[in-house]
Amino acid sequence: MYTIGKLAKKFSLSRSTLLYYDSIGLLKPSCRTEGAYRHYSTEDAERLEQICMYRRAGLPLKDIATILDSPEHTLAETLEKRLDELNELIWRLREQQRFILGLLKNRRFFDRIGVMNVETWTALLASCGFTEDDMLRWHVEFERLAPEKHLRFLEFLCVPDPQIEEIRSWAYKNERSE
Repeated sequence: MYTIGKLAKKFSLSRSTLLYYDSIGLLKPSCRTEGAYRHYSTEDAERLEQICMYRRAGLPLKDIATILDSPEHTLAETLEKRLDELNELIWRLREQQRFILGLLKNRRFFDRIGVMNVETWTALLASCGFTEDDMLRWHVEFERLAPEKHLRFLEFLCVPDPQIEEIRSWAYKNERSE
């Protein structure tokens, strides 16, 4: 059996977090002593471990309760929904990042974004032996096969909008010339 303090310490949580979980019915203690102290079982600790894992994934407490208490609710469904939310948030943040980089109009800030950028990507392709023509063909095929993904990829690289339009137009110029 764990006291509230020991259980909180084991999972690096505050005592007030466990009190809150109790108040909303997410994690009830297995028993209370005569002095009304909460005591948690090994099963309670295992449940808290699951709660902490799902919190790390960013799931709201309501969804966690549903996962743990409803056998008909699937974990995969909830995680897929969370993944979609994260993808949307990341996309919005990348849009803000691209906008700020556009306002700064200084290439030296591109190093701060901490992810792949267009310079690193083209240097990587060149180091693999891609010529300018090969890179052009790569973009044309990407645009032809998966235009939406190609657009997102170019946005991911923080390519400015006018340059994105130019790159994407290569595929359509190539189509007309065939």
